[in-house]
Amino acid sequence: MNEVKYLIVGGGVAGTTAAETIRATDKEGSIAIVSDEPYRFYSRILLSKPNFFLEKIPFDQIWLKDEAWYRQNQISLMLGKEATKLDPKGRVVSLNDGSAWHYEKLLLAVGACARRWSVPGAEKKGVLSLRTLDDAKEVISRVKNIKQAILIGSGFISFEMADMLVMAGVDTTLVILESYYWEPVLDEASGRMIEKVLIEHGVKILHKSEVFQIEGEENVTGVVLKDGTKLPCQLIVAGIGVECPLGWIKEAGVIVNRGILADEYLQTNFADIYTAGDCAEFNDLVLGERVLLGNWVNAQVHGRTAAANMVGGHQPSKMVSFYTTQGMGLAIAFVGNVRVTPDREVVVRGTLEAGSYGRLILHNGKLVGATLLNLTREMGMLAKIIERGADLTAKKPFLADLKNDLSMI
Repeated sequence: MNEVKYLIVGGGVAGTTAAETIRATDKEGSIAIVSDEPYRFYSRILLSKPNFFLEKIPFDQIWLKDEAWYRQNQISLMLGKEATKLDPKGRVVSLNDGSAWHYEKLLLAVGACARRWSVPGAEKKGVLSLRTLDDAKEVISRVKNIKQAILIGSGFISFEMADMLVMAGVDTTLVILESYYWEPVLDEASGRMIEKVLIEHGVKILHKSEVFQIEGEENVTGVVLKDGTKLPCQLIVAGIGVECPLGWIKEAGVIVNRGILADEYLQTNFADIYTAGDCAEFNDLVLGERVLLGNWVNAQVHGRTAAANMVGGHQPSKMVSFYTTQGMGLAIAFVGNVRVTPDREVVVRGTLEAGSYGRLILHNGKLVGATLLNLTREMGMLAKIIERGADLTAKKPFLADLKNDLSMI
């Protein structure tokens, strides 16, 4: 039986940040990180950036920690290993190599996996998601020698991949089930604004379409849609969402929903088991609800917060999350909780004609989220307004007028 004071399952941004934070406070306590990937900590943000794919920046910029960092901080890094069983009462995590680790404090920072695409032929080479460094490396190698590519689904990944493929001169087709881009997360006006940019740059969009099967022998050569349409391609990137690998965690008695349930201190239903990052469904003090967020900044903050509490602190996680990307002359940003539900109101800011269009989402008069197209300059101010939690009911006309400075709120 191996003994460790702090055991971290997950070597990404949440887990690595947690290890770094723990070591800054506890100089002696043993730390071990278990990662199912064969690589040390790298930037997932770069995985979907055109300059990385097109090799306009050195590949080594992907690494965020070198091997010496782990040695210097006395952090044991176990790569290519998976946690398979958890015994909370005995405080033991078993790995797929047959080893078992007894811990004092455990952090579950297992992240999320790309949702599996169940279309016949999805196992062929050249059919990828974009979640890991190995995925990115294969896309980089294939982009150099292909003529056509197909993107499945709408969202940040498909938009960024479309930008990269267009820059590489690849004939690109986007296949989506919805009637417009990013439905229902965005309204139709926002979706059409994104589509306009994509189409202007040569991307073909097939709405209300679905792949029936993937053609080719070992490598993908094309797809057949459910309406019988055949499309040639040598690369498919499926951006159909993510799911958390929680089976072994649920079996241990840790309460899970879409993610691992946690309070605002990122503690689970077991006193010495914490969670952080994309897998953490936590009590968000800013929004006043339990949320599951999949973005880098949130995971980084979670890592610091969970670590602070694992070493004896009592620090809540409190921040307004945001996502942002840009390409083809369009900047897209999400701030806070962008779900529009029946009990929420949308205030439109800007106009499509002006080329700047945002939706401010209010709940009981308070701003809880925003979607922004070419309005990323307002992202920081909107985050502050959300954090303040002021009643904006009387300010709705002010919010709607793009000429008004939000700092006046």
